[in-house]
Amino acid sequence: MQLPGPHRPALAGVRAAIDAIDTLQLALLGMRGRLAVRAGRAKHFAGLPGSDPEREARVRERALRLAERFGVEPVTAGALQAIAVAEARRRQGLGADLDQGRGGTGRGIIASTMHIDTEAKPAAAGARRALRLLPPPRRLAPLFRAIPASRQRRWLESAMARVLAPSLEGGDLDFMRGRRLGIEVRDLGLSWVVELRGDVLEVVDAGAEASVRGDATDLLLLASRLEDADTLFFQRRLELTGDTELGLTVRNLLERLPWESVPLGLRVALNRGARLARAARAAHRGH
Repeated sequence: MQLPGPHRPALAGVRAAIDAIDTLQLALLGMRGRLAVRAGRAKHFAGLPGSDPEREARVRERALRLAERFGVEPVTAGALQAIAVAEARRRQGLGADLDQGRGGTGRGIIASTMHIDTEAKPAAAGARRALRLLPPPRRLAPLFRAIPASRQRRWLESAMARVLAPSLEGGDLDFMRGRRLGIEVRDLGLSWVVELRGDVLEVVDAGAEASVRGDATDLLLLASRLEDADTLFFQRRLELTGDTELGLTVRNLLERLPWESVPLGLRVALNRGARLARAARAAHRGH
């Protein structure tokens, strides 16, 4: 159906807003599923039973109250909640439990691709003093900025090629062809824009359509899988700006990457480097 000319821009704007909401709905659904995995783990380690009827009743009552507040039919709210729960169950292979957890042995829980380290062991006093001797990243910024841009580019392109080799070969990154993603390391004052050209991710001299910003330690924790993207973005330790759909697609792809496909030496280096950076930051903050 063709609308009269004056109405077309208004319709296009409304449809763009609807598309943005649809994107956020799916992103939130994915976030809920990952949080459900963590809830199940927490219940398992706390020795709590997987089934909690009182919790289920409270969740249903809350959904009905919210439905009334936002003008949504109760049956629609119930259907949306059922979809969210079904997706969380699919991720973990669990039975009826809105917290998506299971007590006992926890055999029903599917291992997440994220190696989430929920609790960092506190360092001893002597170790904390030694860690405080390490300069924080912001003090190293002048040294990193002194590295020639061409060398930075080669290092980043080499690292991306090694980590993302399976995805590049399988065509999972084809959506990045001709698209530009920015990576900004705030405390080091470094930034790059990457684009898929041919079958290679290259650093380019062009503006970014979407950008991921964060401090060096948090980006390293994400790269090493010691912390997941949802937690880092929720706590505003990482920021996503620009084309939200592009940024979320890249983030979700990285979370699905099989960690075992990354070369062992690189995995070890990322893990140890991230742990050291996290411990040093905690020591500087007096934690």
